[in-house]
Amino acid sequence: MLAGVCDMFDGAVASTKDRNESEKRFGIQIDSLSDLISFGVLPAVFTYMISGKNAFVGLAAALFVLCALIRLAYFNVLEEERQRQTTESRKSYLGVPVTAIAVCLPAVYLLYDHRICKSILCFPILLIFMGIAYLLPVEIKKPGIIGKAGIIILGIFEALGMILFMGWDAI
Repeated sequence: MLAGVCDMFDGAVASTKDRNESEKRFGIQIDSLSDLISFGVLPAVFTYMISGKNAFVGLAAALFVLCALIRLAYFNVLEEERQRQTTESRKSYLGVPVTAIAVCLPAVYLLYDHRICKSILCFPILLIFMGIAYLLPVEIKKPGIIGKAGIIILGIFEALGMILFMGWDAI
């Protein structure tokens, strides 16, 4: 969740700096690499560790990372093309952003802890659905300030839920 909050503001910080073309291209690549680790590899490893370390979970986790990688690579290509054509800020995304897992995985974790989601398979199933969502060519409007505030508030509620219902060990 913390990586999601940090990722929410990195573009705003980068846009305040005067950068040449090489620096902009480097920024796009390093941001995506960071996103791959934070929102691809980390959720996959977490799911593998919590879900019994079996072959099905390993396959689901590996496919999730692959889907996140493809989504980010495709985003990079589109972003470079967009920046060549315009200086306007991005208004929408094509496909679900990989950062969405930062809100979805803690929500499923809370549901699992309260036995609403009774099967340990809910974690790899979440990864499968999220991986598919990353690759779907659906246009999603980029959240404005109110949307970002809502995401932050949801993350705060998730963190509070983990602390209140699971203790400090959950964090």
